[in-house]
Amino acid sequence: MKLDGLYVPLVTPFDRSGQVDHATLETLVGALIDKGVAGLVACGTTGEYYALDDGERRQVLQTVHRAAAGRIGLIAGIGDLSTRRSVERSAEAHAIGYHAVLLSPPPYSLPGQDGIRAHFEYAANHSKLPVIIYNFPTRTGVDVEFDTVAALAAHPNIIGIKESSGDFSRALRLLQARFADFEVVCGCDDQPADFFFWGAKSWIAGAGNVFPGEQVALHAAAMAGDWDRVRELMRRMYPALHSMESGDYNQKAKAGCLNGSLDVGDVRLPLLPLAQAAKQAFRELVEGAQP
Repeated sequence: MKLDGLYVPLVTPFDRSGQVDHATLETLVGALIDKGVAGLVACGTTGEYYALDDGERRQVLQTVHRAAAGRIGLIAGIGDLSTRRSVERSAEAHAIGYHAVLLSPPPYSLPGQDGIRAHFEYAANHSKLPVIIYNFPTRTGVDVEFDTVAALAAHPNIIGIKESSGDFSRALRLLQARFADFEVVCGCDDQPADFFFWGAKSWIAGAGNVFPGEQVALHAAAMAGDWDRVRELMRRMYPALHSMESGDYNQKAKAGCLNGSLDVGDVRLPLLPLAQAAKQAFRELVEGAQP
């Protein structure tokens, strides 16, 4: 699978009773495809994978695959507390028809760098799908350090890293390394211009749920070298993106879904819904991004 373009880690819609709303999920998938996204990530962090049981995760993967109908790239989030469980989730994604998997270090266990490397190598060796490393230390408690990434980039079944540390100096070092057949993917909603300027080709953006058309346009402008257009689009979106990155990310991704036009319900515990005033304030930032 070649990583190129905007990939949206989908929110998981819930109905008023707190159950997965598969009809709304299908609507969201169709709308994002219509906006021109290159692919979708199901059961990622933005999709609250940790709050879904095994059956729900499988059903979400199936619904997204069915709704996408072979039109775009599909990536399955396979994060779990153990390496073994992540490998099982990779096998499930392969059976359903996904094209790649997104994997973080296991949260809570806090492995060292040797353990992180062994985790990814084991998963890559036992997965029929290519693996994308997910580096998000504020969520997992550990950082996939540069030397570890360099070693893993040589594995034939590890095709890239979603870099979500927020430290662009680290990202720039990865981009400058020019690993062969390995893509450094922008994983920060407020840094795509920086990543693209230095040669990144892809972006996995939770805020793509909110601004799909705008972010597809930003990627296209960057690939064409139209940096004035890139800056214009970022200026418009930045207040909402900064708000998301500052806290209550999942809640805001849901509150602003499809420029605030699609009701995808609230988040599940342990997250709490936004207060009505906060939700309205965020939606005003989303509205303010429109030309």
